[in-house]
Amino acid sequence: MKRCPWCENVSDDYRRYHDEEWGTPVHDDRTQFEFLMLEGAQAGLSWSTVLHKRDAYREAFAGFDVEQVSRFSARKIESLLKNPGIIRNRLKVQAAVTNARAFLEVQEEFGSFDTYIWQFVDGSPIQNKWRKQADVPATSFVSDQLSKDMQRRRFKFAGTTIMYAHLQATGLINDHLVGCYRYLECARMSES
Repeated sequence: MKRCPWCENVSDDYRRYHDEEWGTPVHDDRTQFEFLMLEGAQAGLSWSTVLHKRDAYREAFAGFDVEQVSRFSARKIESLLKNPGIIRNRLKVQAAVTNARAFLEVQEEFGSFDTYIWQFVDGSPIQNKWRKQADVPATSFVSDQLSKDMQRRRFKFAGTTIMYAHLQATGLINDHLVGCYRYLECARMSES
């Protein structure tokens, strides 16, 4: 099976992530919140580092329950900063709580985060047709617009590069290379 080259020769977990999750259209708010948290934690690090710590994040952050995370106290943040299973960066841990609160505000305004984020692609995934990994951009007009709006809503670690990675991961943008077996799988999922 031909895959996107970024997932080869890293780890079985990394390849599994590519094969089962990356680029799959997500319409579940909890999963959207999970990826927002993990993408923010990844800033400046490799995705494999974060993926390796995903289970520890799930445990430390209440199974990515946005309401629980939004209520984390200063004491809880201090305890998280002692947890070796996660990335112990104060700004990133505080951002997770800040983002949970902003996420709840978006849900209140739009009914769901899903409704909010999918409006940026008019409800249908963008189907790029990249042939080489070098052609895949780090940002786009859509990620610029999403980033600007999320920062206006007080989200942290929501720059355009992070938002582009989020759009790719959650299937709002299909950036599997056209030669990758997952390209057509994800394209078909977006049709249903």
